[in-house]
Amino acid sequence: MTPAERQTHLLKTAARTAKMITMILDPQELLQRTVDVICDEFKFYYAGVFLLNVTGQYAVLRAGRGESGAAMIAEGHKLLVGGNSMIGSCVQNRQARIALDVGAEAVRFENPHLPNTRSEMALPLIVGDEVIGALTVQSEQEAAFLDDDISALQTMADQLAIAIHNSNLHRRNQDLIRQTERRTRLLEAANVVGREVTSILALDELLPGTVNIICEAYGFYYAGVFLLDDKGDYAVLRAGYGEAGKAMLAEGYRLKVGPGSMIGAAISFGEARIALDVEEERVHFKNPHLPHTRSEMALPLIFGHRVLGAVTVQSVEERAFSQDDITTLLTMAEHLAVAISNAYTLESLKEAHAELLRTKVFEALTTATTEAIHWIGNKTLPISMTVARLREEIAEGKVDLASLGEDLDMIAESADQITQVKEQLIGAVREQRPRPVLLADAIEAAVHQRGLSADLLSMQIDPSAAYAVADSTQLVRALGNLLQNSGEAGAKSVRVVATPSEERGMLRLLIVDDGMGMPAETLEKAWSPFFSTRGHQGLGLPASLHVISQAQGRITLNSEMGKGSKVEIHLPLARVSEDGFSSNGVASVLLVDDNDEWAAAFSALLEGAGVKVTRQTALDGLPAADLVLVDEHCSAVGVDAALAALDQAGLTAKTVVLTAALNPERVTRYLRSGVRDVQPKPYTAAEIAALLQ
Repeated sequence: MTPAERQTHLLKTAARTAKMITMILDPQELLQRTVDVICDEFKFYYAGVFLLNVTGQYAVLRAGRGESGAAMIAEGHKLLVGGNSMIGSCVQNRQARIALDVGAEAVRFENPHLPNTRSEMALPLIVGDEVIGALTVQSEQEAAFLDDDISALQTMADQLAIAIHNSNLHRRNQDLIRQTERRTRLLEAANVVGREVTSILALDELLPGTVNIICEAYGFYYAGVFLLDDKGDYAVLRAGYGEAGKAMLAEGYRLKVGPGSMIGAAISFGEARIALDVEEERVHFKNPHLPHTRSEMALPLIFGHRVLGAVTVQSVEERAFSQDDITTLLTMAEHLAVAISNAYTLESLKEAHAELLRTKVFEALTTATTEAIHWIGNKTLPISMTVARLREEIAEGKVDLASLGEDLDMIAESADQITQVKEQLIGAVREQRPRPVLLADAIEAAVHQRGLSADLLSMQIDPSAAYAVADSTQLVRALGNLLQNSGEAGAKSVRVVATPSEERGMLRLLIVDDGMGMPAETLEKAWSPFFSTRGHQGLGLPASLHVISQAQGRITLNSEMGKGSKVEIHLPLARVSEDGFSSNGVASVLLVDDNDEWAAAFSALLEGAGVKVTRQTALDGLPAADLVLVDEHCSAVGVDAALAALDQAGLTAKTVVLTAALNPERVTRYLRSGVRDVQPKPYTAAEIAALLQ
């Protein structure tokens, strides 16, 4: 190649390289592409780019050609500015250094990774008045650099310096953008927690939501919330992120308050603790569930002058917490402390309300019992007096048969009234263990038992409030009292609505009618035993109060003359699992029942267990089955008619009568008809499995 051709080639290469490097914004790619182009186009042995460190004391190799370059970068190769090297001298003096024979160069650094170098050039990288590093170019030949090479490479070095400067500016801009985006994300997360403060007062929902927000919005490894125990001696984990959090919650994880851990210290001293490197932190507690933690922050939860607990935030990176992180997390901790204090206050109010309600219920039941005793005493006195008189007449042989008949009628009537009072107050059977009860089924059973028209009622039951925890027999009795009151008040329609309550773990049941309503003076006495405006004992509402209270619920009544009445009931909410179960050898079931919600749910669970279910209300052509079930409260066909048809079909011995409300007299009557059993209706998979036994 002639000198003119070489010069042209070098100029084109320099121009092409300059264009290429101005288009690359990634710093590492820019440097590596530059050294590769220099070696490929100029046919040099080695090229490398050094950049000054933060202090400006050393030039650090950032990109090098081939395996030699990779090895030096791996071992952190750097040269002292002004030291015994061409790079160090070039940077200090801001001038190019050229060694046409490295053996004769006084300041050249002997590099064991580049043993074949015979000539070297070091070109400073200068932007404006600032030296940012240097470019080294090395050849295996002595006197390898011509004036044209030096000119072209210096031009390239100048372009590279500008490109590096632009890349750094771009990186800083990107960092600022990411910082702004992160700050926005953090503020949004803090706002979410702030909103939760006003909308969620249940700690079991609030605290897990908070740790999830912290980890997902900030990208941290782990977050957990600790609350003090009753004595204030231990911080107990109440919410933890991920599988580690689940494991610690399962084992009842807690930390002693005091300097033994960052959480303990944050609570003890009421101030934040931050460990940018946990290996250097004296009070960091090494947790086997969180082996990758490298930095941790513990923030106390303080409301007023009271420390409630602390939040731990952990990262797998050292020095992971920026000032933005610390500021927003402190704000979030303040919001969370307010929410926890509010939740504690609400719990205290609930306990006080529950105690007040228990007191009122006790007073009401005591009053009802006292009134009942007086009433029963008044009824039994004539009985005892009549019996004594009859004994005297019998002893004296003066029995008047006509008078005896009247006396026996009076005794029978009084005894019947006493039984009615007893059943209205405590029911016909002993209270059973509370269990999940399908509300719709209990309401339908109450309507059926009281002989009310199904057209009177409309139901709207939220699927998430479908089941209550109660004694089904007692609940049907209480609902029957309330619905019967609506019917007796002349209601043309009764609307029943069930929804989840704002109170965690409870459902809200409304019974609203368009009856005549009550004046204020009647409403004040409505809960009093034996008070009635309709000529009966007046025990319906007190009995309903007793049932709802025994189920750990509460009941209120509002009414206005001419505008109807509204009963509001709060009951414990039941969650029903649909886990599978064994059919226990039962292959087919005949179900005599309406096409209602319970029948549909019951049939679906049976079919899921592989049982064939035939559901019908027609009493002719009854199919054979391993088990026959009859709903006592089926409205399409009476239970007596169904049992007669099953007896005629020879299926009585396989028949079980199911009822939402047990009654001893009816149970005895069904068993005398020859049925296999009478059982409470099953509402859960476990109860159905027991039925198939």
